[in-house]
Amino acid sequence: MAPKEGSSEGKRPDQIADRIVDAILAGRLAPGQRLGEQALADLFGVSRTLVREALARLSARGMVEVNARRGWFVVQPSLDEAREAFGARLAIETGLLQSLPGPLPPATIRRLKAHVADERAAIRAGDAGERSWLLGDFHVCLAECAGNSLLAEILKDLTARTTLIATLYQSTHAAATSCDEHAAIVAALEAGDAAQATARLREHIDSVARHLGQDAAADDPLAPLRAALSPLKAGAQPKAPRRQRLFTDLVPGPSADPDSPPLTPPRSTVRSET
Repeated sequence: MAPKEGSSEGKRPDQIADRIVDAILAGRLAPGQRLGEQALADLFGVSRTLVREALARLSARGMVEVNARRGWFVVQPSLDEAREAFGARLAIETGLLQSLPGPLPPATIRRLKAHVADERAAIRAGDAGERSWLLGDFHVCLAECAGNSLLAEILKDLTARTTLIATLYQSTHAAATSCDEHAAIVAALEAGDAAQATARLREHIDSVARHLGQDAAADDPLAPLRAALSPLKAGAQPKAPRRQRLFTDLVPGPSADPDSPPLTPPRSTVRSET
């Protein structure tokens, strides 16, 4: 199950780092979110030195980045980094299934089926954090069931990165669809068809990647200004700009009505920010 918020478990740097990765998988930490050293030290009941070591480990794993002036932040992957992350997952996970020496044992299949059942329960309950964590953890569980704990650790980080990517680029891939795709992978493995399981897994990862929104502003910092200054659509005529007189005539000009009162200076357009 996903780690519970506010738990006092985790006193070592590696445990603190894993808790942060789990929070990313659960969608509780957003891309670009600041991670204050003192706040984390208070939360875990440890020194800032241990927190700094945990964050340094996460930085090496590509989960956080540090700004010399502003502190630590959860990474905000670019679109190019998103493609690389999904490509890495595709290569590792499909290679993992292709290298299986034979059908998975019944106990392992039961574990995978139980995981999918937990996913469905979290989706029905509307528990966004548990649902997000379970959907990501399925791939870690799959690596563990294939007997490769090292790849399971690598996949945990890669899946956490793709969770951040899905958040940042507003993925439209539905949780229920993702769960159904997991179930199809498990069904193929239960049937002893590693090739079909690999094909299902490839389709699943490709589908998640395809449903990412194209947030051009992330790669193009000029996108908002470019959109604002783009040419008007054909047929659209801009309104004539309204000229504002900086000063009024103290003496009416020759064309002014002599009986009309002199104009008063305009009020200041400057307003205070509240």
